[in-house]
Amino acid sequence: MAVEPPPTTRAIEVHGVDTIPDADRTGRPRDVAGILVGSNLCLGVVIFGWLPASFGLGFWAGVTSMITGTLLGTALVAPLALVSLRTGTNLSTSSGGHFGVRGRLIGSVIGLLLSLGYAALTLWTGGAAVVGPLARLLGLPDGAASYVVVYALLAVLAVLVAVFGYRLLNRMGRWLAIGMTVLMLAGFAAYAGDFTTAPVVEGGYLLGAFWPTWLLSTVAAGLSGPIAFITLLGDYTRYVSPRRYPAHRVVAATAGGMIGGLLIPQLFGTFTAFATRAGEDYVGSLVQAAPVWFLVPLLLNGLFGTVGNAGILLYSMGLDLDAIVPRLSRVRATVLVSVIATVLVFCGYFVWDAQDAVTAFVLLITALGTPWAVITLIGFARCRGRYDADALQVYNRRSRGGIYWYTGGWSVPAVVAWTFGAVLGLLSVDTTVYHGPLLAFTGGIDVSFLLAAAGSGLAYFLLTRRSPQPVPGDDPRLAAPGRSSVATPS
Repeated sequence: MAVEPPPTTRAIEVHGVDTIPDADRTGRPRDVAGILVGSNLCLGVVIFGWLPASFGLGFWAGVTSMITGTLLGTALVAPLALVSLRTGTNLSTSSGGHFGVRGRLIGSVIGLLLSLGYAALTLWTGGAAVVGPLARLLGLPDGAASYVVVYALLAVLAVLVAVFGYRLLNRMGRWLAIGMTVLMLAGFAAYAGDFTTAPVVEGGYLLGAFWPTWLLSTVAAGLSGPIAFITLLGDYTRYVSPRRYPAHRVVAATAGGMIGGLLIPQLFGTFTAFATRAGEDYVGSLVQAAPVWFLVPLLLNGLFGTVGNAGILLYSMGLDLDAIVPRLSRVRATVLVSVIATVLVFCGYFVWDAQDAVTAFVLLITALGTPWAVITLIGFARCRGRYDADALQVYNRRSRGGIYWYTGGWSVPAVVAWTFGAVLGLLSVDTTVYHGPLLAFTGGIDVSFLLAAAGSGLAYFLLTRRSPQPVPGDDPRLAAPGRSSVATPS
């Protein structure tokens, strides 16, 4: 009998949102950490370190807000890695155990929006980091035509990486973690001579007072980073086998990867924002203030960092769209979402104001994503991490039935609780383009994250306190329980 050759990074990934067989779950916890660190050391994440400076905060206030938000968000989000560790599929599909096999579409849409927005942001900032250095080094034109060509090139490279899938992303993550860290360390030296801790914008705090602005920075620059991973983590922990690795190692690797992958680039962004006095245009100021010797490293970051990060995000988007429209293959879904992301990039360059667009996006999507994450974690605790992997795939097979069918495929308590938390969050958001009406009752302070999390959690607890969570009676260590649910074709 012929022996199958081992998979390589040259092979296109065959899995979509189906359950990964244990034989294919060859990932390690350190692979998860490597992907999270390596793929995020790019200007698409660095730019979030600029936000505190653009809000009018001083250096130390900006740093404390980012660290506080990142650690708080990581504490909430990192345990989600355990869900896909147990189910062997991505997080939005796994959430069907709590939202219903049709209700899990909420997670797929949230994941699609999260990855779409961040992919567009990554391509946008990466394009500026490629065009700017080339203009200074070689005298190439830096007008709209150059940006259109570079954006298109970066998008094509990123979609190729995303199409090849998990193993190539894993290999790239390890190399990017080393290479991009070296480039950022060089960047600290490049800009150190001009560094100052004084605020870089005139006119005071963006929201008129220190604490409201500090809390805005905590959410927009700090908390939003971990929230961006709420559906993405499972794309990689589903390749780790619970038979070989204990849960605590997976959570520790996930938390470490998130903290390192977010704080390293964001602190670099804050440092360089103050060194270059970047109040309104971060990437442009970064390029213009760079010493000549740092232009090549900056160009490399703009190219490889962007392709790595955008590839991760497009890969996740492809899985989410595949989960929404099962007839689409993962490859076709990935190509389609890359086109949409590229269109958003052009809008970001030609139409929108950078600071307002980024801030509004991350705050609004955080208000939508946080309740979903809270309900998924509560559901995970209620079922003690035990799932019927076959029943989770009912919608993908366009079938009916199974223990997660609930009411027509929807868990009404979970959907109602998510809606309640999301509405609370949206009504209490404070941005320069939208002010929620509940700010009048919160002293003008944006506590949208807290209200969204507490509201959804309390509502879900009250609505389900007398309803048992479906739990298969199989070994909880197994990702694919032996007992399958009966499902009939729709």
